[in-house]
Amino acid sequence: MKDLRITTIQTQLHWENTAANRTMFEQKMASLINKTDIVVLPEMFSTGFSMKAEKLAETMDGQTVNWLKEQAKKLDTVITGSLIIQENSQYYNRLIWMRPDGSFEIYDKRHLFTMAKEHETYTPGDERLIVECNGWKICPLVCYDLRFPVWARNTDAYDVLIYTANWPSMRSYAWRTLLQARAIENQAYTIGVNIVGKDGNDLPYQGDTMVIEPSGAEILYHKMHEEDVQTHSLSYEHLQKVRQKLPFLADRDEFEIK
Repeated sequence: MKDLRITTIQTQLHWENTAANRTMFEQKMASLINKTDIVVLPEMFSTGFSMKAEKLAETMDGQTVNWLKEQAKKLDTVITGSLIIQENSQYYNRLIWMRPDGSFEIYDKRHLFTMAKEHETYTPGDERLIVECNGWKICPLVCYDLRFPVWARNTDAYDVLIYTANWPSMRSYAWRTLLQARAIENQAYTIGVNIVGKDGNDLPYQGDTMVIEPSGAEILYHKMHEEDVQTHSLSYEHLQKVRQKLPFLADRDEFEIK
């Protein structure tokens, strides 16, 4: 199987300004035409981590979802990231997995960040998403999900685990450590995409966007506090060698999440 090219975008967001964020990401992605397979944007990439869902929410046929369709087609790549969606009178922190042909999958963030009262505004999801890209199986999750290893457990033989996030600087040690732990315990490439700068609540973010190999070693690390766009190729051959050398996934516990 051929290598998978993944582009990670670490950037500051325009607080609660969807038009400005779409323009910014369009500019940052402009040079990626036919150069990558997947582009990963941060959590709530069109607004920042806002609880003003009533003001900011869009629908699945709104401007930002249609913009994702246009960009994915133009770049000939999958684009993923989460945004605020209203559906059936409820609000979701919803990850969109947009393909170049306009088809898409969704994942609603399961673990809502109670310390920011996210659970008082948004409805949690109850289904994990596993998608395929060029034969690779991928599990995309959102920010606070990172702290819950049972939800990420590799029971579906996925190859890549992705976290799109707004993770503040004061908890950066936990972010880096947990990303490496998820890679090791699931024997999967693990990617965490975070933002930089300050949000509308004056919370600082230092980035720490990372790509980690299945054994837990960092293979790509964005510089702290800097905006950056990087593309890295993941080796399926290397993934299989790691799993064959230490085939401990075969000994994993069986369980069901209720």
